[in-house]
Amino acid sequence: MSETAVHQDTSGVRFPPPLYYVIGLIVGFVIQYFYAIHLGRPGHRLIEYALGGIWILAGLLLMGWALFTFRRAGTSPVPHVPTAALTAAGPYRLTRNPMYLGLALISVGASLAGNALWPLLSVPVALVLIDRLVIRKEEKYLERKFGAEYLAFKQRVRRWL
Repeated sequence: MSETAVHQDTSGVRFPPPLYYVIGLIVGFVIQYFYAIHLGRPGHRLIEYALGGIWILAGLLLMGWALFTFRRAGTSPVPHVPTAALTAAGPYRLTRNPMYLGLALISVGASLAGNALWPLLSVPVALVLIDRLVIRKEEKYLERKFGAEYLAFKQRVRRWL
């Protein structure tokens, strides 16, 4: 298969989607360092870590479940690689984007664990960027590749929850 054919059989997403969340968190924690606004009264580290850990664990479990489902379907979760199969099982019965949702949960957890407002505010920004720059491209690609089957999937399953 030529490189042009491979490029046409992808979503066209080149920038790794997890980096939207990572960059948002980094920028948020840098701003937090200089202009600290805490989510709660500082000093309750055990509570902060516990709450943050619950969100992080939920995100990791959701992402793990999604990756397992992708592997089981014989397709890759990497957006610049051709999709071999439409995945509608596992967490994809509940949300069309469990990996991006998992990354958002992890980002919220990191913000809670750090008792930091600014990184938390980066999460909606990352979600908007993911929606506009990644999900829309992926959905157009999946519509081209799977047609009516993907359109029916979109009707059954919400984008987020």
